[in-house]
Order: sequence, then C-alpha cells, then structure tokens
Amino acid sequence: MKTKKIFLNVLMLFIFGPSVLAQSAAVSELSTSGVGLTPELAGKLTRIELVKTEKYTVLDQFDMASALTGKDNFSSCYGKNCLIDLGEALEVDFMLSGSIDAFGDKIVVNLKLVDVAGKQIHKTTTNEFQNQPEEASRMIKITLQELLGLPIDEVTKKQLIFNDDVITSTNIGRINNSGPRFGIAVAGGGLSDFLTREEIDGGVDILPGMTNIGYQFEAQYIGTENFSALFEVIPNIGGMEQGQFVPTLSLLNGFRFGKSGWEFAFGPSFGARKVLTGYDNATDGVFYTEDEWFSKDYESWRDTPGNVDSETGNWINNYTAPSKDIYTKRLDTRGDLEFNTNWLMAVGRTFKSGALNIPVNVYYSGNKYGGVIGTSVGFNVTRSEKKINQKTF
Repeated sequence: MKTKKIFLNVLMLFIFGPSVLAQSAAVSELSTSGVGLTPELAGKLTRIELVKTEKYTVLDQFDMASALTGKDNFSSCYGKNCLIDLGEALEVDFMLSGSIDAFGDKIVVNLKLVDVAGKQIHKTTTNEFQNQPEEASRMIKITLQELLGLPIDEVTKKQLIFNDDVITSTNIGRINNSGPRFGIAVAGGGLSDFLTREEIDGGVDILPGMTNIGYQFEAQYIGTENFSALFEVIPNIGGMEQGQFVPTLSLLNGFRFGKSGWEFAFGPSFGARKVLTGYDNATDGVFYTEDEWFSKDYESWRDTPGNVDSETGNWINNYTAPSKDIYTKRLDTRGDLEFNTNWLMAVGRTFKSGALNIPVNVYYSGNKYGGVIGTSVGFNVTRSEKKINQKTF
C-alpha cells in the first residue's frame, strides 16, 4: 500500500509538474498613500505579479472571499499578527502584503512575506522609485522578484529607481547660475586691420584689443552627478574703454564634466558690422571703393595714348569697365550696416567656494573677416535649484 502511494505521488509529479506540491499563498490588500491606487487595486496588481512567478499556488480574490465567508473582517489587515490570522483563516502557507507610498519625488514600495505556520515574517524588501505612479505595476514586479530571489530586469530597474541626487535622469534639476562676466580679447586677421586702420581709411583707429562686459544666463537641461548639458545666453558689450560700442549676443550649448567644474561650450554669436565692397590695389596698398576704382581705371585708360583723340576727345578704342570679380568686401566704417554672425568656442573651469562660483574661460570667436581670442572671468551664486518635472498630488 505504501509503495502504491509513493508511485501515485511520483506519477502526479510527472504529469502535473511541481505545481501540485507548491506551497500556497494569498495576497492581502496593500496600504497605499499618494499614488492614486486603492489598497484593493494595489493588492490585485501584486497578486497578478505573484501568479506570474509560478512560485506559489495563489488564491484569487474569489477563493479568498469564499474562504472568509462567516469569519472575521480582515479589512485593513497589514500587520504581522493580523496577516497570520488571515493566513490561518485562508489555510495558506504564506501571506503577502506591504505598502506603496509617495514621498515627494519618490515612491517607496515595501513588500513582506509572512510565514503563517511559523508565525513570523519570512522576508521583507523595500525599493525607492521615481515618483511615476503610472509605473506602479513595474515597481511591484521588480520588488516582488527581489523578495522571492528571482532575476530582475536591471535596465528597467535603473530607469525607475530613485537616485538621491539633486539631478537625475528623469527629474532634472535646473540650477540657476546666472551672473556677470568681464574679460579682454585680442583681435586677429582682417578684424585687427580694421581696428588699427586710420579713420580716414575706414578704420576705427584703436588698439587691436578691447575689454568686454556681459551677463550670462544659464539653464541646465540634462544633468547627472558627473555631467551637465547647458544652454547659455550671453549679451555682451565690448570696446567701451576706447570709446566704442560693440554689442554681441551669444547662444551657446555647453557641457560641464565632473565635480571639478571643467566645461566646454560652442555656438553662434550675433552682432552688426559695416562692410564695404571695393578693390584692394596691391600696387599702392590702397583699398578703393567700386566708384573710386572705376574712376581711377577710367582715367588711366583715358590717359593712355591711342585710346582717346586728343583734339576731338572721341574714343578711338572702346573702354571696358573692371570685372566685378576683382572686388572684395572688408570691414569698413564707410560701408553698409549688415547682420553679422560668428562661431564661438570656449573652454574653462568653474571654481567654487560654498555657493559662490567663479567661472574662468578662454574663448575664440571668428568668421571669414577675422576673429578674437580672449579670456573672461565672472562670479555667480547658486541661488536656487528647481525641479523641472515637478509633480503635485
């Protein structure tokens, strides 16, 4: 008889699999706050995920309701003793319960597995996730898998887990580090020639360098502990110490690396300039406007023997005006005012002392007419740290 019973057990295990010998479990309601889930719904989500693990024979809500008919009311049953009593009433081996609570920027999921027969808490697991209530099911799944020692999706967990930093992947902090900037720049190329050229020749007649003063508005749109991406707007005025007014506006995309504060930025700079079209005569070193060169060329042709009858003034040969291809443009105060663009690149480091930041940068800005290389220094105070993706409940 004993041999027959053993044979039947082995046969059942072979036919139905290990599930026939699996321990039983039930899921009670989970305590919830601030996540938009009722305790009953949180319990249902947890029950679904527990069934998916195939680790226990799980009572569904209807089996539980039937088993509890005529017995004590187990609503709001979250404590160990109550869960043990509930498990005994349901005649299961384990009870699963816990809580899901929102605290500011995070959601804390706590699950505990109670050993009914042993009358003790078998295991508990807690995870802190980003405050994304719509991902509650994934949060429960990850926490439950960890509770049961099952493999988890590390990528999904990394996307959802709460990082206790000022700035995180989906809750980026916006740090307002705006402040004044002061600097000096030295010009090169055609720009240097324009600055040092005499006024009578269309120049400015100043030194090939100038100081500048501006203000940097900075906004951070991506950030982690070791990397930040910034959008910077810098209005600037240069040359005032030499009686000049040279306004520019720079729009930069910047990257800041590590806690040491090293950064790199690049982007366009906009301003205005006066440009004159003419001919740069290498013979006498004079830049002639189109009208001036046309007159000079015509006079030279007219004074050349054989081109004009000296007595009648009639042309003997036809005059050919200079080709338009010989004319070029240069910076010149006698020219027309037009929109100006430059490409700016900067590298520097921000030194910190408490909330005080002292940025020091070296930069180059230029276009086909020349450029400037300079350095700037400033100061600003970290006045505020605001959350971009703030959520209210």
